[in-house]
Amino acid sequence: MSEHSRQNDKGTAESHGQYISAIYRHMQILISAELAPYRIGSGQYIFLMAIAFRQPITQKALSEVLLIDKTTTAKAIAKLEAEGYVWREADPADNRYNLLYLTDSGREVVPKVQEALARVKNKTRKGISDEEYDMLVNLLKIVLHNLTDQEET
Repeated sequence: MSEHSRQNDKGTAESHGQYISAIYRHMQILISAELAPYRIGSGQYIFLMAIAFRQPITQKALSEVLLIDKTTTAKAIAKLEAEGYVWREADPADNRYNLLYLTDSGREVVPKVQEALARVKNKTRKGISDEEYDMLVNLLKIVLHNLTDQEET
């Protein structure tokens, strides 16, 4: 058996991917419920928060920062714009691009979204020390880097 897989009690190989996938699905359900009063889906909050802390930012740069394809970014921004949380303005340096900003409503909702996300994060951290959590995050960063690294090793 490889050093990267383990047998569970039913004799089948366990994978970190199955746990990451399950954690993601469960977190999305919790986040969706938390953000429902603000009409922000679990697929939009990451864009809202990134704009809040990086505005002004172009959609292209937002996609690159979040490692999310441009089509998904465009759909999320359109939804946030329709809800009145984000507005676009032509980039004076290059009018092929739009700069993204939060509206007044967007600025008002950000602390509420942060609180909701903190509640979900706190739920996920039960029984995990700060040191263990930091190690978990660092290991996940390595996994992500391994999957997104463009060079063949």
